[in-house]
Amino acid sequence: MSKKHKHDDHEEHVDESWLIPYADLLTLLLALFIVLYAMNTVDIKKFEQMSQAFSVAFNNSGAGILDFPAIIQEGSDPKKNDQNADDKDKSEANKQPEDNTNKAAVSQEEADLQELIKREQAELEDLKKKIDAYIEKEGLTSDLETKLNMSQLLITISDNALFSPGQATVKQESRALAVAIAKMLQEYPNYKIIVAGHTDNTPVGRSEFRSNWDLSTMRAVRFLDIMLESSKLDPKRFSAVGYGEFHPVADNDTTAGKAKNRRVEVSILHTYVDAMNLQQVQVKQ
Repeated sequence: MSKKHKHDDHEEHVDESWLIPYADLLTLLLALFIVLYAMNTVDIKKFEQMSQAFSVAFNNSGAGILDFPAIIQEGSDPKKNDQNADDKDKSEANKQPEDNTNKAAVSQEEADLQELIKREQAELEDLKKKIDAYIEKEGLTSDLETKLNMSQLLITISDNALFSPGQATVKQESRALAVAIAKMLQEYPNYKIIVAGHTDNTPVGRSEFRSNWDLSTMRAVRFLDIMLESSKLDPKRFSAVGYGEFHPVADNDTTAGKAKNRRVEVSILHTYVDAMNLQQVQVKQ
């Protein structure tokens, strides 16, 4: 009787060979993400090269996992940073010459203005000397005076030298004064001239003038009329104004003070004014 050998059944072994490439794949992916995480910025060119290398490694057909995902770039691109820095440097470089040009232009304008102020001041000083010489020659030192400051050349004429009391008609013998001043002004045609009349505080009483406003204004106009008889003067540069008794230079309580307040002023105005020096003059006054 033959013996039957009983063989134990063996379980089939599970094929685990797929774990090796799977582990390799996980290792490569882990390395990839560690590299990406460690990178502050993504160089597009290098990323494309790396993508191609991984694609070849994962799939011989050339289509790999790195061909598909969208890349979120954190930080900034060094090339762009370098470009922005270069653009900023160029902007600063272009801005600096422009600022220097503006400063140079302003400095040149200030220099030109100061030159005009000096030239104008010299002209008015020359005119003052001529008027002072005329006053000295005609013996009018008690009736006329001149004063030059940073805003104007002021000629002050006592009303006694020009008008009878309460009248606005220039005395016949005083017309020569207005003519002489007009003749001297012909040599300086670029200035504005204001003729201003002033009175004391004595009421006009019964006369053709309703108030000292009327009297002072008409005295300025009548003196200006004689000056403008010269066809060489441009009337557009002249004006007349009356201030009545409201701009006194002395006390109206005395006879001498009243006499000083009754006057006609001829102002030859600066065209260009040194604002800083003018402010200092006004503070002193």
